[in-house]
Amino acid sequence: MSPRLLMLSSFVGRSRSFTRNIQYVQGQSPEEKIREYFYYVDHQGQLFLDDARIKNFTSCFKEKQFLQFFFTRLERNHTSRYQETFPFVSLCGRERNFVRCDDLPIVFTDILPSKTEAEVDQLSYAYAGSLLTVPFSPQDICMLPSTGRVYHTGPNKAGGVGLVKSSLALEMSRHFEFNNGEKFPPTHFTWKNKRHFLTNALIEILQVLRRETRVHNSENI
Repeated sequence: MSPRLLMLSSFVGRSRSFTRNIQYVQGQSPEEKIREYFYYVDHQGQLFLDDARIKNFTSCFKEKQFLQFFFTRLERNHTSRYQETFPFVSLCGRERNFVRCDDLPIVFTDILPSKTEAEVDQLSYAYAGSLLTVPFSPQDICMLPSTGRVYHTGPNKAGGVGLVKSSLALEMSRHFEFNNGEKFPPTHFTWKNKRHFLTNALIEILQVLRRETRVHNSENI
């Protein structure tokens, strides 16, 4: 049995599950040689089987190579199956791994400092350390005053934007300036003694992404 199947065998039962009136069975085979699994990403970036009764650190997936394999294949769900409830999918060979999320499926969990001045810092996501990163672009940070949540550009396949984990967002928020007032997104962000003007271009991207994927779990923008 492959490491992938060994990992799943400890989690997956054959119980029937219901999510928003959508019925499924983990590991179901809607057609020959195709298997389907269903996952959930919380606002801290932890990945769970969608039907896990208890969702906490003990029940989330932690193996970094698996997380890398899973999230590098994550994309918008264009399979015509479960699109409204599971707006993202990770296609792994003959497996369809459908994903829903509390906010967004990409959640940045750590900043990995650059080793030299010529390099840029990296934002790591999905608790995979250096295996899953995007370059940290301070001017692309965006905070929504209505929720206090912070976002940064992310992998294009997964929508082009990711949520920043709350503890990391709190650290970043200390470096925001609100020259238009606190009811509006911050205007500047200071990082490593350099003051950056914030484009806030992600606001429009977030609005479009939520409309197209029908992600309604989080507060409206």
